[in-house]
Amino acid sequence: MISIFLIGCILVLSGAESALGVKTRYFKWEVEYVFWEPDCIEHPVMAINGQFPGPTIRAKAGDIIHVDLTNKLSTEGVVIHWHGIRQAILSFQYIGTPWADGTASISQCAINPGETFPYQFVVDKPGTYFYHGHFGMQRSAGLYGSLIVEVADGEKEPFHYNGEFNLLLSDWWHKSVHDQELGLSAVPMRWINEPSSLLINGRGQYNCSLAAGTCKFTGREQCAPRVLRVLPNKTYRLRLASTTALASLNVAVANHKMVVVEADGNYVEPFEVDDLYIYSGESYSVLIKTDQDPTKNYWISAGVIGRKPNTTQALTILNYQSVHGGKLPASQPPVTPSWDDYARMRSFAEKLRTLSRSYLPRPPLSHHHRIALLNTQNKYGGQTKWALNNVSLSLPATPYLGSMSYKLKGAFDPTPPPESFPGDYDIMVPAANSNCTVGNGVYVLPFNSTVDIILQNANALSANTSEVHPWHIHGHDFWVLGYGDGKFVEGNFNLKDPPLRNTAVTFPYGWTALRFVADNPGVWAFHCHIKPHLHMGMGVVFALGVERVQGIPGQALACGLTAKLFMNTKF
Repeated sequence: MISIFLIGCILVLSGAESALGVKTRYFKWEVEYVFWEPDCIEHPVMAINGQFPGPTIRAKAGDIIHVDLTNKLSTEGVVIHWHGIRQAILSFQYIGTPWADGTASISQCAINPGETFPYQFVVDKPGTYFYHGHFGMQRSAGLYGSLIVEVADGEKEPFHYNGEFNLLLSDWWHKSVHDQELGLSAVPMRWINEPSSLLINGRGQYNCSLAAGTCKFTGREQCAPRVLRVLPNKTYRLRLASTTALASLNVAVANHKMVVVEADGNYVEPFEVDDLYIYSGESYSVLIKTDQDPTKNYWISAGVIGRKPNTTQALTILNYQSVHGGKLPASQPPVTPSWDDYARMRSFAEKLRTLSRSYLPRPPLSHHHRIALLNTQNKYGGQTKWALNNVSLSLPATPYLGSMSYKLKGAFDPTPPPESFPGDYDIMVPAANSNCTVGNGVYVLPFNSTVDIILQNANALSANTSEVHPWHIHGHDFWVLGYGDGKFVEGNFNLKDPPLRNTAVTFPYGWTALRFVADNPGVWAFHCHIKPHLHMGMGVVFALGVERVQGIPGQALACGLTAKLFMNTKF
C-alpha cells in the first residue's frame, strides 16, 4: 500500500496532468545482480529488469515520471538519483518532490530488500540527463541509465538536426564494489586503482584491441560496440553523459568537428571543437555533420584525462550507410590529448556561455551569502579521508529531510560546518597537520537567498599532487562564474552569460566560483561526483526552506529516528 502522504502528492500531480495536458509515464523496475560481460569478461553487474545499462527513459518537458522501484538485491538497500532533475516547484499546480531525489540518508531511507518505493516527479526542462544509484558504491556496480527529456509539444530546439544518438560513458572494474568499499576504509587505504576498461553504452573491451581487430564478438554481443549508423550529408545530435565513477574523459569523432549546443540540460552558445572534455556527472549535446567520405567508417573515441591513464580508450564506430557496419576504419583512432594539459581543459570549460536567445536566467549581480570550501585529503583514525574545511562528511542514519521536517533532536550534529578556511593556508603543499574531523552538520541557507560557493583545490597528502574534482549539486543549477589558478582572489566574474550547470570541475591547485539561488525547498547534497571521493567524505549538505516542504511520504522516512513516526503505517 502507498502512504496517505504519497496519495496526496499523486493527486496534486494528477490534477496538474489533467489541467495542463501533460503525460504521466509509468515504469516498473526491479534491481538485481545478474552476470554480464561489459568488457567481454563476465562479472556481476547491478541491472534493472535484467538490462545493463538500465532502461532509457524518454519523456517530454513537463511530463510526470512514475517509477515503482523494487529492490530484489538480497542483502543491500538501494536508491536511484535522477541526475540533473531538480525535483522543483514549477507552478501552483506542481508540488516540489525533494524526497524523490534519491539520495540515501539525505532525501530518503534506502529501499530495503523486497520493498518497492514509488518515485514520482516532473521533468521540467528538456535536456540530456541520466540516473544512477546513490547508495554505497552501487553506481560503480552498473546501476545507471539514460534519461532523455525532449522539448514539450509545440516547442522547438534552438538548433536543427536530422537524427540523434545517445552515448552513456562509464568506467568498469573487475574488482567488486564490495572489495573497493572495504579497501577505501582500510588502514592503510587500498586504492581502487584505474578502471579495467571504459564503456560506451555499457560496452567495452578488455585484453583485446578493437582498433587492431583482435576482438572477437561471436557469441559475445554484450561487449560488441554499438555502431552509429548515419546517412551522408546530414546533421546528427550526439547526447553525451558521463556516469563514470573515477575517470575524466576526452571524446572525439575522427575527421568530424563537433558543435557544442547543450551542457547539463541548458542551452549554450554553439562553438566548434575537435574534441570534448567531459567529467563525471556532466552531460552535453553536440552536433556533427556527416560530410566526410561516405565510403569509409570513422572511430568515436573516449580516453582518460586528468589522471595518468592506465586504461585503453573506449571505441565505437560512426558507420556511413553505404559501408558495412563491421568494417573497421582504416585510420587509427583519435589520439587523446595529454592527460595533464590542464590549460587546454580549462580553455574548453571557459568557452561555455549561456545561449543569448534562450529563456535561461542570468545570475544575480551580487550574493547574500558566500561559502568557501577548501578541498583537502586528510587522515582520521588512520583512515584516508577527503574533507571540506577540515570536515569529512559521514551521513547519518536518519534522512535529513525527515529529521529536519519533524525537528528531531540527536539525528545529526546541529553545529553547522565552517564556512571558510584560514587565509594563510598554503594550498601548494601538504597540510602541516593532516588530521581532520568527521561530521554530518548542515549548511542551512536562507530561502531565496543568492549563494556563492568558492571551491578551492589544494595539495593532497602526497607532495606535488592535486587532483581534478567535478562537483555536482542536487536540486538546483548554478552559474559557473569563473576559474582561476592558485588561491582564490576576488576578481572579475562573468555575470553576463556564464553557463548554467549542475556539475562543474575544479582543476589542480585552482579554484572555481559558483553562484545559485537557494529557491528549491528541501535538503540537497553537493559533492564531488568521483564515487570513491564521495565515499571518503568529499561532500556537504545544504538545507533551505524545509518548513515549506509538504506531503513527504512516510515510506521515504521509515528508518532511523523517524521510523517510530511511521511504525503503524502500512506502505
